[in-house]
Order: sequence, then C-alpha cells, then structure tokens
Amino acid sequence: VQLQASGGGLVQSGGSLRLSCAASGFTLRDGAIGWFRQAPGKEREGVSCMAKYRSITYYADSVKGRFTISRDNTKNMVYLQMNNLTPEDTAVYYCGATQKVWSATSYAESYDYWGQGTQVTVSS
Repeated sequence: VQLQASGGGLVQSGGSLRLSCAASGFTLRDGAIGWFRQAPGKEREGVSCMAKYRSITYYADSVKGRFTISRDNTKNMVYLQMNNLTPEDTAVYYCGATQKVWSATSYAESYDYWGQGTQVTVSS
C-alpha cells in the first residue's frame, strides 16, 4: 500500500499549483481521502477532504474558494488544485487515505495511509 504525492514547487503569490497523489495497493474510492499540510512549527491541518461519495467534501476556511479537491477513479488518483496562492499556504502537503472512514473527515488520526509529502512554497 503506497501513496505518492507530487506537484509541489515554488510559485509567486497569486499563482497556482496542482498537487497529485497516486495510490497503489488499494482503491481510493473505497473510503475517504484528504490533503493536509504542515508548516514549520505548526501542527498538521486538514486542508481539503473528500468522502467516499465524491459529492461530500470539506475545505478549511482558509482555502475555501481557492482550492478544489478531485478524484479520478479510473487512474486511482486524487488532486488538489490550488489557485490564488498566498505565502500563508507555504507548507509540506500530504495526501492521506483510509478505507475505514467514509466521511470527509479532517482529522488526521482517521487516515491510515500517507504520502511522503510535497513542498509548496509561495513567495510574496
């Protein structure tokens, strides 16, 4: 079982990035998926999550209207489209998945599988 996150990088404020997370060894659509981030000196926070049924999603207040989570069942991948980035979005971003929870939970403890993290740096 493995999650592989990619797509991070350095971008100017106002720019966009799309993060990708590929799963192997299990099927993402069988449970909840989520994107989390952790900035230096801060706790990991839930950014955006999707329930087993894709119509149910969660977004942190700080990213609402700017970030969009999506899942491609045919490719077994999840994405995070990030627009209008600000320096406050700078962090290491992780994708998480679980087959035990079906709701769009933002609690990191609910997730069983994690990607390795991808760095997002937004310059002012």
